[in-house]
Amino acid sequence: MIEIKNKQIMIDGKPELLMCGEIHYYRLDRGDWQDRIDKLKRSGCNAVATYVPWLCHEPSEGEFDLTGKTRPELDLAAYIDLCKENGLYFFVRPGPFIMAEMKNEGLPYWVYEKHPEIIPSGWDGNPATTKTVDYLAPGFLKDVRNWYKAVMEIVTPRLHTNGGNIIAFQLDNEVGMLSWVSNCPDLTDHLLQDFRGWLKNHYESSTLLARYPFDLNDQETANSRFRSPQEEFAGELLHDIGYYMRNRFARYIAVLREYAEEFGVRDIPFVVNIHGTGGGRGFTYPIGISQLYESYTQAPGYISGSDIYFGDLDMNTFQDLYLINGFMDSVHLEDQPLTSVEFNCGDGNFGNTYGGRYDPSAVDFKTRMCVAQGNRLINYYLFAGGKNYRLDTELKDGNDRVAFTGEHHGFAAPVGPEGKLNYTYPKMASVIQTMMAVSDKIAAMNEEHDEVSFAFIPDYYMTEYRYPASKLMEDIVRNLEANRASGSWEIMARSMLLLGYRFTSVDIQNRELTPVKTKVLTLPSARYMSAGIQKKLVTYLNEGGRILLYGEVPMFDMDGKPCTILADALGVKEKGIHRDSGSYFLSLQAENWAAGRPEVRSHFAQVFDAGETTPILKVYGTDEVCGFEARVGDGTAVVLSTAYPCDLTFFKTIFEQLGVTPKLVHDCEEHGIFMTSTANEEGERFIHLLNLDGFDKTVHIYDQGEVMFGGKEIVLGRKEGLMLPVQLEAEAGKIVFSTAEIIGRSEKVIEFRLTQPEDIIVFETEREILSSDEYEVTSIGNQKTVISRKHSRVDDQLRVLFA
Repeated sequence: MIEIKNKQIMIDGKPELLMCGEIHYYRLDRGDWQDRIDKLKRSGCNAVATYVPWLCHEPSEGEFDLTGKTRPELDLAAYIDLCKENGLYFFVRPGPFIMAEMKNEGLPYWVYEKHPEIIPSGWDGNPATTKTVDYLAPGFLKDVRNWYKAVMEIVTPRLHTNGGNIIAFQLDNEVGMLSWVSNCPDLTDHLLQDFRGWLKNHYESSTLLARYPFDLNDQETANSRFRSPQEEFAGELLHDIGYYMRNRFARYIAVLREYAEEFGVRDIPFVVNIHGTGGGRGFTYPIGISQLYESYTQAPGYISGSDIYFGDLDMNTFQDLYLINGFMDSVHLEDQPLTSVEFNCGDGNFGNTYGGRYDPSAVDFKTRMCVAQGNRLINYYLFAGGKNYRLDTELKDGNDRVAFTGEHHGFAAPVGPEGKLNYTYPKMASVIQTMMAVSDKIAAMNEEHDEVSFAFIPDYYMTEYRYPASKLMEDIVRNLEANRASGSWEIMARSMLLLGYRFTSVDIQNRELTPVKTKVLTLPSARYMSAGIQKKLVTYLNEGGRILLYGEVPMFDMDGKPCTILADALGVKEKGIHRDSGSYFLSLQAENWAAGRPEVRSHFAQVFDAGETTPILKVYGTDEVCGFEARVGDGTAVVLSTAYPCDLTFFKTIFEQLGVTPKLVHDCEEHGIFMTSTANEEGERFIHLLNLDGFDKTVHIYDQGEVMFGGKEIVLGRKEGLMLPVQLEAEAGKIVFSTAEIIGRSEKVIEFRLTQPEDIIVFETEREILSSDEYEVTSIGNQKTVISRKHSRVDDQLRVLFA
């Protein structure tokens, strides 16, 4: 039995950590399956994942091959069974869309030929530039049902609940992504008919007429207006089409689940994956959350999964991953855990150019951060490369293969197309094995947090479709893009993490916001914000909440209509906007409790008549205020309506002014360290550390003012991650603390990975620790201290032996 409970994945009543590797059976000779599985098992993974490509298994309508009758490598049943024989769980991903560099994103050619009506047109009636379809078109869904029926004949008997090894089922893949990246909102006649119906159900007729000054019942006119919107209703359309698409995607996912359940797939999680990272950063990732959160929160039984396509995790990007995980969690149902179903691994050599080379720490760091934040399933994508075979029917498209990457696929994978291990495999295997050595512990642990939360507003990322000729749409989208991510993520969020704040995220659009649950709220704010959210923030302040607002104080609602509810409550009036230029060097000066820091340059400032507030930042040479503290009811807001740099002492002062300090800190002046902690209900903990820089650092770690690890100075090696146990019950006794990582446990032996020139491990146990040339033991009562005699950079393996 598989349950989603308390943010855990419970298999047969036990919380499990699932470490998967994506291996595409159809891209390998059948004789190579076992070799790739052996390499996956050697890495420490306990599960295999794969797409099931419709294009390969039904190349001609009605001619299915899921048993290998036409090609041996298409025997899906044999592949799943082989994984079970190897003691591995299985995560199945049957589309219908799979992407994976497949032709038509994995759909058969005959689907498009049979249903020309599903091929979308976009703005101004222009043809779609990607191979997307109208998901809810009846003809398309009928064929999808037939595809699911055929696949379920293989899948259903092999579900974990039926004695098999399949423990998760993905519904489609990256829903809505193709339309978003091409700014083509699938404007078929069928979709626009459905959109008009949605509008009529969503609004009263009088409101609807005010929003759209034309006859929605006149199909030809309405379709033309929606495809080529006029400026008078462009803001409304930007808003409504985003809300409609969320609803449309949720209905599509529900239909796919209905088909799967119809053919016997029940009692395992249904996975919806979220797309959006790009260029090695996470700025656009919440667009996918915004599009799909209604899909995976519409009923129990769903889990969401991230697509994490970062390269190295470093000082530039580390806060992106932390925020992505937090935003996902903020919209989840109470029991839903974090998972990552496309977790980029390998060396970055996607185009077989040897460019974009990743450091071996890349997958190590990302794994450690995701596990610390509560990811219960990680699917390493792509674990093993392979090859793209030629279809029997000539396509005359340049290669006639099932994919467009040439004969080989997965050049960047830790296991290459020919089965060779690349340089990233050992480090990846090491971190997987470290996690799995204590998987029973961390599968039930949650991150510990300070009393501060980062605000998430899904509508701030509802910007995937905008009419190119609309200035209003462009103004709204550009302002949201300027304020929702880069500045606040790279300044405010980065400062918080470097200062030691372990923060949650909170969906302030859809969830309750109270000072009891959220003592301090950090708020990336744009010029546009709905009236409902502005009112919620004012109520929160009046009740004693505390806010750090970074960006702009909103002046308009999300339709572009004037709305100054929050500004009015703060007691300020906007005077204008300043931007730097080639001849104007916008500079800021600090005042009052912020005084004493140097004047700084900035490229933007929203300035105010600050009224009764306390100014803390002014534009040089004027009395124009772009930073202030305001009292609202029983609450306090600190507003930075300017692009202020990552001044850690300034942000430390702000958070202390708002009444929150971090509990877990270190004393390294160079910073560049990510640190958090996890704990379970029994009080067992891990301290998680990442040295994001390429040089060693020495630190003392303090928890609520008390020095940890017996006061020992911890050496953090360059680009090294640590997961150090505290008060952890092991088979041989309690580990009070250790500067070494656990990599194996049994009744007689605990194995450690040494991390220091001289590691220390303190036990509470009645058991005798056997003597060894590798360590010395001192005892005081039942507390026994083991000190390693080995330097970690000479030999990092230590086995502590018990009688």
